[in-house]
Amino acid sequence: TTDWRGNIKGHTPFLARPSSTEEVAALVRLCASHNVPITPQGGNTGLVDGGLPHGELLLSLQRLNTIRSVDPLDNSLIADAGAILSDVHTAASEDKRYFPLSLGSQGICTIGGLVSTNAGGVAVLRYGMMRDLVLGLEVVTPQGEVWDGLSGLRKDNTGYDLRHLFCGAEGTLGVVTAASLKLFPVPQKATAWCAVESPAQAVRLLARVRDLAGDTVTSFELIPANAVAMVLADHDQLRDPLPSEQSWRVLIELSMASEDAARETLETTLATAFEEDLVTDAVLASSLAQADTFWAIRETIPLSKRAFGTSVNHDLSARVSRVPDLLNALEVAVHSLVPQAEIVAFGHLGDGNIHYGVAEPADAESPTLKAFASDITRLVHETTIAHGGSISAEHGIGRLKRADLPMQKSPTALHMMRAVKQALDPQNLMNPGRILQI
Repeated sequence: TTDWRGNIKGHTPFLARPSSTEEVAALVRLCASHNVPITPQGGNTGLVDGGLPHGELLLSLQRLNTIRSVDPLDNSLIADAGAILSDVHTAASEDKRYFPLSLGSQGICTIGGLVSTNAGGVAVLRYGMMRDLVLGLEVVTPQGEVWDGLSGLRKDNTGYDLRHLFCGAEGTLGVVTAASLKLFPVPQKATAWCAVESPAQAVRLLARVRDLAGDTVTSFELIPANAVAMVLADHDQLRDPLPSEQSWRVLIELSMASEDAARETLETTLATAFEEDLVTDAVLASSLAQADTFWAIRETIPLSKRAFGTSVNHDLSARVSRVPDLLNALEVAVHSLVPQAEIVAFGHLGDGNIHYGVAEPADAESPTLKAFASDITRLVHETTIAHGGSISAEHGIGRLKRADLPMQKSPTALHMMRAVKQALDPQNLMNPGRILQI
């Protein structure tokens, strides 16, 4: 009943822990007959108060954790909703296959939660969001019926594609109990850590890398120097891969069938980038272990930022070409409200997703940021929307961003969303109050 950051406390009169789809269906039918609202929960790693109960019955899917099947010939895997992401990675690798979704909470988060939030992660640039990786779903409807959509067909034009309704629905349309997922051949990777002058230069570098390496570019992460310093101060076992006076770093990863080919392509690409003044310095990981240290810095930023005090965090996206202008506009807007705030902006530049933190400065004599938190968020959201962006790139809406959704969606879009919700869940029992207020 508490989110993993310890910021939000919920409450529930009853915890249900079914171990099968049939038990989930029986429970939902019972709740429907007595008008009892339900909040489904996976690994409880969400960031928008979407999976915490606030008076609803809490339905934990953690006991539905079986990997039902792996088909290496079909490149597919079927997993229960409570299966942990890292276990899916392991099951795929045992059959020499690869499931590409990767994010910091992969040792805790579950497949049902990833589907319900349409999770992103660091490989979206090449493989897409969770919605792009789902071949089919098994769902318990709000009436307690079971929809078996696990056929795994890659081409099926027989009517509405129902699976996409539930991807990103945050449990408001039904309970996902299993998913059929796309697998891929195991890739060989090459990884580089680069110093660049600005986000604008990083965007130009991304375009050039894609010109030269094509769709082998798996990840392209933007990291500010102040975030690197924060991580190193918090974790003395980590080292700066490339000390530099530049204000920004870029973490690049290519994936190919051959490790030698991936490394050669990345070396050639970086050489061209140097000639064209797109990078000021770069280091290519000489081993998987060194690549892991690069990623350790990137993945540790959220925890280190939290360790250093108050931070008002946002999950934004914009067209890649507009990210530099958005970051400049946000800095002006935030500092006009809180001049002393330190900005930590990092994330998946390859797909335009920036995690934007407004942090208490390290030398602050007394905390002041909390008093401005709601004003900061409103200003950040307004500025992002004005630049054609989104206030939720991969974390969802939940309860936390529900009030700001009308800023993002037109009345027509909101009307259609409510129509879908009311058609599938007329009693409004499935995670009520998340995304939409009905």
